[in-house]
Amino acid sequence: MEGGDDCNFPPDSSDDHSQRGSVASSATLSHAQDVLVYLFGDSAVHLSVEGLGSVSVHELGRSVREALHIPESAQDAFAFWLCSPLLELQLKARHQPYKLCRQWQDLLYRFTEASKEDISQDEPCMQYRRNVFYPKSKELQIDDDGVLRLLYEEARSNILTGRYPCDPEHWTGLGALSLALDEGTSLDSQQFTTTIREKKLSSFLPAHVSVASGGLFSTLRGKSSRQAGLEQNLLQEYRKICTSSGNCPEPKQLLHQYLSTCHTLPYYGCAFFLGEIDKPAQGILQRGKRKAVNVGVCLEGVYVMDVKEKHVLLGLCFSELSWDHSYPEEEGDSHILWLEFDGEEDGTPVNKLLKIYSKQAELMSGFIEFCVELKSASEGGAAAEADGEAGVSQRPAGQEGSNRNGRGGRRGMLHRQGSVVCSRVHSLNTISYVDNGTEIKRLKPKRAASFFTRQASAPTYSAVQVTESLEQG
Repeated sequence: MEGGDDCNFPPDSSDDHSQRGSVASSATLSHAQDVLVYLFGDSAVHLSVEGLGSVSVHELGRSVREALHIPESAQDAFAFWLCSPLLELQLKARHQPYKLCRQWQDLLYRFTEASKEDISQDEPCMQYRRNVFYPKSKELQIDDDGVLRLLYEEARSNILTGRYPCDPEHWTGLGALSLALDEGTSLDSQQFTTTIREKKLSSFLPAHVSVASGGLFSTLRGKSSRQAGLEQNLLQEYRKICTSSGNCPEPKQLLHQYLSTCHTLPYYGCAFFLGEIDKPAQGILQRGKRKAVNVGVCLEGVYVMDVKEKHVLLGLCFSELSWDHSYPEEEGDSHILWLEFDGEEDGTPVNKLLKIYSKQAELMSGFIEFCVELKSASEGGAAAEADGEAGVSQRPAGQEGSNRNGRGGRRGMLHRQGSVVCSRVHSLNTISYVDNGTEIKRLKPKRAASFFTRQASAPTYSAVQVTESLEQG
């Protein structure tokens, strides 16, 4: 989850100061060593590397690009990552993967809540995957089949695992495209059914969709009819692939179509971090409970997603956002990433604060800062305007309400809940506050800054009294 020269690992997990960071003697690593660099789609690049103990990502990159025949025009599309079920880190060109692998347990202790047993057994693999800082606009210009296939396999994995939440019309269309890429576009109904039964729906549709949930009776009564309905919808979308254009598209066209559909998801290409947020209290027994979330950060903004329900809780472009992070003040306290955005309570404009508890809060904050700087540098003064236009459909419902009367705002919020992509601000346990006696100024032009710094000279905010209980998230 790191990139850019200004987004460093914190000092006490640096290359030179880790307690576990000692590298084996050059004598033991001077001869050629076998290295596997994993790709999405269950494949890997096998390299023979000399001087593994000191080889850098930059040096490995040349070998992998050569092995995969990646053209120079697309070399920035990918980056090296160290990944495990507990932590994912995007590496810089100067990093030395072997040394970071030796420090892995230190990184896990610092940035995860994993148990000692899980940490002791965890081992990272090196992946070659999409660079978070590669713009989607440049990706659309790629014409190389191999590069498109690598990007497709990664996007497909994120769709199937639910990391990219999407609506039925999206995941059904994407599943049909995957089937066409895997099996061709000329399957008849019988061949389609046979293929689906052999490979299972989970090869084409997200796991939380294709695997029916519920108790024994719901499984016995509803699973077969549900599966049949999903298969029928998938078949209809599969048939459209050829009939819509009159002739069957080439694989490259299918790859472009798949990626273009994924690009409509605002969190495509995000780096993901693990965290928790407070659940809205609905009585004494509910107090203190938290909900697991994925926090996605990319060049466009920040997205908080419900891990269990596979939908977006909050999506903010950088022009709609202020943020900061705080360290634990006492033992037992949490690292916190604070997100501030505009909202409303009973028609009153307020500022809302969402607390995200995570040991990765510092990484997230640094990542956001670097994305903001990178976006500003690449787009200049047009960045804020572009964010404003792109953010209309993703803007939190409460923010829309701040520009309308209360009734109109509520209608907009309810209308937005039909899609998993839209924010669910009403289901968040946020802190709301207003400036005593004065109207809240519109802060968008100065967003994407630390709100702690911005408010340091005016600590005159008081809590808003909320009369209605919030809906359970």
